[in-house]
Amino acid sequence: MRVALVSPYSWTYPGGVTRHIEALAEQFLADGHDVRVLAPWDPDDRRASVLHRGAAPQRRPAPDYLIPLGRTMGFPMNGAVSNLSVNAYGISKLRTELRSGRYDVIHLHEPVAPVLGWDATVTATAPLVGTFHAYSTSRIPNHMANVFGARRVLNHLHVRVAVSEAAAWTAQRFFGGRYRIIPNGVAIPETSDERPPPADHLRIVFVGQAVERKGLPVLLRAFEALREHIPVRLTIVGANREEVAPLLLDDHGIEILGRVDDAEKQRAVEGADVLCAPSLGGESFGMVLTEAFAAGTPVVASDIAGYRDVVRDGLDGVLVPRGDATALAETLRDLWLDPTRRVALGQAAVVRAERFAWPRVAADVMEAYGDALATPAPRSTAERAAVRIGLKPTDMKPRVPAQRLASLEPPPPAGSRRPAVALLRRVAMLVFALAALVGTVLAFRRIGLHAIGDALLNSSPPLVLAGLGVMCASMAVRGISWHAILRAALPHARVRLRDAMQGTFIGVLMSATLPARLGEPSRALIVARRTGRPREHLPVVLGTIVSQAFLNILALVILGIVTFSSVGIFQGHHDALLAVVIAPVVLLVGVLVAPQLLSAARHSRFAKLRELTGRAVRALAQVRSGLSVFREPKLGAIAVVAQLAAWSLQWLSCYLLLVALGLDHQAGAGAAAGVLFAVNVTAVLPATPSNLGIFQAACVVVLSGGYHISKADAIGYGIILQAVEIATAVIMGMPALVKEGLSWKDVRLRAMQTAPVELRAHPRSSSGSSQHHHRAEAS
Repeated sequence: MRVALVSPYSWTYPGGVTRHIEALAEQFLADGHDVRVLAPWDPDDRRASVLHRGAAPQRRPAPDYLIPLGRTMGFPMNGAVSNLSVNAYGISKLRTELRSGRYDVIHLHEPVAPVLGWDATVTATAPLVGTFHAYSTSRIPNHMANVFGARRVLNHLHVRVAVSEAAAWTAQRFFGGRYRIIPNGVAIPETSDERPPPADHLRIVFVGQAVERKGLPVLLRAFEALREHIPVRLTIVGANREEVAPLLLDDHGIEILGRVDDAEKQRAVEGADVLCAPSLGGESFGMVLTEAFAAGTPVVASDIAGYRDVVRDGLDGVLVPRGDATALAETLRDLWLDPTRRVALGQAAVVRAERFAWPRVAADVMEAYGDALATPAPRSTAERAAVRIGLKPTDMKPRVPAQRLASLEPPPPAGSRRPAVALLRRVAMLVFALAALVGTVLAFRRIGLHAIGDALLNSSPPLVLAGLGVMCASMAVRGISWHAILRAALPHARVRLRDAMQGTFIGVLMSATLPARLGEPSRALIVARRTGRPREHLPVVLGTIVSQAFLNILALVILGIVTFSSVGIFQGHHDALLAVVIAPVVLLVGVLVAPQLLSAARHSRFAKLRELTGRAVRALAQVRSGLSVFREPKLGAIAVVAQLAAWSLQWLSCYLLLVALGLDHQAGAGAAAGVLFAVNVTAVLPATPSNLGIFQAACVVVLSGGYHISKADAIGYGIILQAVEIATAVIMGMPALVKEGLSWKDVRLRAMQTAPVELRAHPRSSSGSSQHHHRAEAS
């Protein structure tokens, strides 16, 4: 049979679909069929790097059966990058080849992906088979495809194939139709039953990119905890050191192989005791799982749609809740402590791999080709017209419309409220942000853009720049305060002033560009990595932020006193404002006394309560260690003076901006204090990055309500003040990121996985072996 395999993805930026097509083509050729692969090809040059966001193509030899279709461009999709052809040359060459190639069957992979498969679906005359590879729950891109007629276009397919139940779910959910499941294949090595000899440590391998969707930050958190309990090593394949380093606290016990060829990847998988696939979602199948099965390597994977089609939990692998670093670490530890179970899982994996062997998969695909060739032709003129324009399926069967389907994701654990709470929080934040946006728009319309523009244009640029310089200086002084706090909390660690400065600047940048409070864990991570013992020191470094928070509360109290005494806007609301100031103080006192209050619960007869209480006491103790600066007069004095000085500089910056707008004759230092107080109180729960909108509203309330400044001038002041704060974050933070060798995305990914993992005691673990392991590490 003469077959055309059409791929929308670049051959030199290979992913799962490209590997599938390549293996299928070679299997067909081995079976005696005549095969051509039509796929884009990107040469290794500067233009390719530009079109793919700096990523260079792989230098792969072009097989004889490949017909290149020109260049591609990288598009972010489904948590990864899809390298798709979007040029007329590729379409023209594809059409020419399909018209002249005399193919018996045209097999389109990912036919809904633009634009090659889409075009072939409506222009080709040979029987069409379409394989759907993707699993996605995103409504917007799939509904957009339907806006452009995807359902009608896909009706031209004679047979539809999905690589998994998850991929079929996506296609049925958004496009309708009938699908047969033919999984991705795997090459079964002849020596799959020859396992490497046992080692004195657990060998874990991860294969994938250092992107959030693949879950590498989750695995690294689990590994950091795991290596404190058992001897273990982690090998990372598919991501290079530059990509992984920003996600690490330290690289002890980690080997990074980078992007390697298939032979080296296979050796790494075969030499491991377990393959870990902690993906967070968006996986339709997981070819790396079947590759591990073929090598006899058991799998620990996330319990997500796509992976459940491959791994039978407890038989040939173990499924763990996605994103749960603690459950992942405990599962890996339990497998190390139970080598008999590891052997049984590996043996079952080898048997399971036979289901995915390429000869069997290719036979199933060839059967689909036969069904496509046997599809009856339309009998009447009306049927032919309906099929030609896609109103009726080409297979002449009754149309199956798209339909709402039950989610494939596992339900939350019984009694868990986390998803509901998370959803409620997102909804509340969204409503809050929308309200702020609507209020800002209405305010601008009521006041008039012309008046606000005049206020901005009439400001003094030299004084605005002076305010910016003073604001930058305040950030540096904050770094000096934090350095003193860190020195007191970590007396035996080397904490340099420049490290505290770097962390402060990066934290300010993250706080200014994200709606969540990721600035604090971001700066803690930067400093903890520099101390030499990052996992041990990270909780203490996080605790030092409490000390700065205490000093910030003291500064707010002072600003509040100045504000209350200088403006009458808060008349009648003193109780509420005092509550805002006092509430954090009460929380701080709670942190100090909570360990004593919880001590009684540590002796409870309920094991779960004892465990939770113990964790809480340990966490609070680590936080309290961050307050140790106040027990040292010298360092405590430096911290207090520097932190209050930083606030004084910010106060001065706010006043300089009042002068820059010519408002100082109506509003003096007291107004600057009121603005600084208001914007910091409203920033406790930021609904938008940098509290955009709410920031300006706070300025209007203080300046217009308390000092009778026009609302146009007040909004203009709010815009300039926030611009100065954001500019400060960028000016100070971006060079710090570059110096640290990190990107904004790197810091965000690691900051989201800051919470340390603590493993519960295992009844079968040996304290002696654990102690021996710790001694070995120390030596």
